[in-house]
Amino acid sequence: MADYNEKFYLVRSDILPEAMMKTIEAKELLERGKVESIFEAVQQVGLSRSAFYKYRDAVFPFQAMVKEQMITLFFHLEDRKGTLSNLLMTVAQSGCNVLTIHQTIPLQGKANVTLSLNTSGMEDSIEKLLQQLHKLDFVDRVEILSTGA
Repeated sequence: MADYNEKFYLVRSDILPEAMMKTIEAKELLERGKVESIFEAVQQVGLSRSAFYKYRDAVFPFQAMVKEQMITLFFHLEDRKGTLSNLLMTVAQSGCNVLTIHQTIPLQGKANVTLSLNTSGMEDSIEKLLQQLHKLDFVDRVEILSTGA
């Protein structure tokens, strides 16, 4: 589960460990379709798969983070009247625009919801939104599934 108090730093590339830089290179190869698998990507840049998995969700090119305006969140919610409505109200108050909603049929009083959000209208950080969502009494779990432009 993500740490909702995590901080982000802008760091010059020349002081990053080699494994982090190679992780970024491998991710770029995958994104551009230059390789078909993580195995091929890490082989091509000279990185272990374990190092790739360690850093893949933690290092990003600065340009990609600046352009990023979409996030997909996964929720495990209690099935109560008004739960989805309250969740959507919290998201809307943050300045996000809901792009898609997917909800499973509730089983044993719990439901899974996936929201894709446009974050370009947010005034606060994604971390603050996650903190607010996690504090909702009907939210058992919230996770970032993906981010991207």
